[in-house]
Amino acid sequence: MRSSSVKKLVIAALLCAVGIIIPMYSPIKIVLEPASFTLGSHIAIIIAMFVSPFVAGAVAVGTALGFFLAGFHIVIVIRAASHIVFALAGAFILQKRPAILGSIPRAGIFALIVAVIHAVCEVLVVMPFYYGTMSAEEFTRAVILLVGVGTVVHSLVDFILAYVIWRALRSSKAL
Repeated sequence: MRSSSVKKLVIAALLCAVGIIIPMYSPIKIVLEPASFTLGSHIAIIIAMFVSPFVAGAVAVGTALGFFLAGFHIVIVIRAASHIVFALAGAFILQKRPAILGSIPRAGIFALIVAVIHAVCEVLVVMPFYYGTMSAEEFTRAVILLVGVGTVVHSLVDFILAYVIWRALRSSKAL
């Protein structure tokens, strides 16, 4: 039991480090205010979600804290903090139904559900910063389409990458 807890703590720490480093140094970044997309930035959180709710929560909190300590803009820090919601929701679903990850179609449906939760959280975080500062059309285009739909797409791409990495790590017995 203790060995399992230590292993999960080490995995959480390593994933926190990866989750902080990728957004800081990734060469693939797209910024379309108020949205920003960094390829792979959610991989650590998604892999943590596959491990356990504890690891998912720890990595989501750790990466948000990392963004804060690195001096990122407050909107980005709060967006990172909102990842706690989708990470925990996904981890609890997987805890009850671990077979989801054993099937690509089920994993795909799960990924879409998690991506929508992720997008809703990010839209809710961004809305107060932009509501009233732009026309209704600009707000819809910027917040709903760029942040909302963009986050769904970004989340799905990162889920696919995380899923491939996870399956490789599981088959190698690394996790």
